[in-house]
Amino acid sequence: MPTVADLAKHLDRFAPLELAAEWDNVGLIVGDSSANVERVLTCLTVTTPVVAEAVATGVQLIVSHHPMLFRASKRLTTATAEGRMLLELIRAGVAVYSPHTAFDNTTGGINDVLARRLGLGDVTPLRTQPGPRRCKGVVFVPDNDLDRVADAMFAAGAGNIGEYSQCSFRLAGTGTFFGSDVANPTIGEKGRREEVSEWRLEAICPEGLVEQVVRTLRRAHSYEEPAYDVYPLRPAACAVGAGRIGALPQPVALTELAQRVKTVLNARLVQVVGEPARTVRRVAVACGAGGEFLGDAAAAGADVFLTGEMRFHDYLAAQAGNVGLLLPGHYASERCGIEDLAERLQRDFPGLQVSASSRECDPVALVLAS
Repeated sequence: MPTVADLAKHLDRFAPLELAAEWDNVGLIVGDSSANVERVLTCLTVTTPVVAEAVATGVQLIVSHHPMLFRASKRLTTATAEGRMLLELIRAGVAVYSPHTAFDNTTGGINDVLARRLGLGDVTPLRTQPGPRRCKGVVFVPDNDLDRVADAMFAAGAGNIGEYSQCSFRLAGTGTFFGSDVANPTIGEKGRREEVSEWRLEAICPEGLVEQVVRTLRRAHSYEEPAYDVYPLRPAACAVGAGRIGALPQPVALTELAQRVKTVLNARLVQVVGEPARTVRRVAVACGAGGEFLGDAAAAGADVFLTGEMRFHDYLAAQAGNVGLLLPGHYASERCGIEDLAERLQRDFPGLQVSASSRECDPVALVLAS
């Protein structure tokens, strides 16, 4: 049976946390990482109805797009709605994981789901970003330590390159040392120069795991003072980024595309900015509140930009830039990704029971003129 840690690690591989915005709060937010998981619930936001659903159905893990504890909090009490929900989840043993902007940006994430539902082709990131920051760890080990130290480094998170794990380079050589009077060498004697057959062991790791990898290799190493180096690597070009832009198979009128958006996203309403009969083909998308990407959409030659919600002055900027807008609402622009994530986790963990929340709903209601 998988644990919370197993699910968190799986989600980290799918939506690497390095892809999240710097201001975001992503990853495992609440819960015991060693707890077993039988039921998983996905949702857009942890709300009181979602908490009640999770507790009533015996869920052990909620995967919520929007993070709890988004802002720093000095108290966890029943005086606030979030505090009440957190305390109830903790009492029930329910963990909470949030991928948020990492899920927006990753390959197969929400923005890709939007592009797929709209039928876009030739899809690329709307705003590219540098790849995750990585380092190369190098340690020098005697023959007897080689496998033990390598395994320890891999377990700490080193050696992952794309779809490959336990990647390393090993080069045989000779190391020298001269131990002082108070030294306690594992091999050879103090007070004289020793020459030892050693291996140069190299492995790449995320920058954020460097300290953990170093601590681990030191514990696994038999030397009193193991020699190691850490080299920062230049970020590689990243294949993913924020937002997406692609092309429809055929040009359509803006109003026709708006109706398609309403249908495929199950939106209650789609706000349209722009001439309704205007023909559009290049479509930019950014889930949620994506007004900051309007300039990127215009620069990329988009005829229309789809996002959940924007400010009034963004509407005017879009008009001035001759970019149409389609606004299905924050909830509708992201709920599709939560449903897709539930299906993905169910495929990846067939022994679990995974579902998207059935009690979650759009908090915005419509009042139509009679």
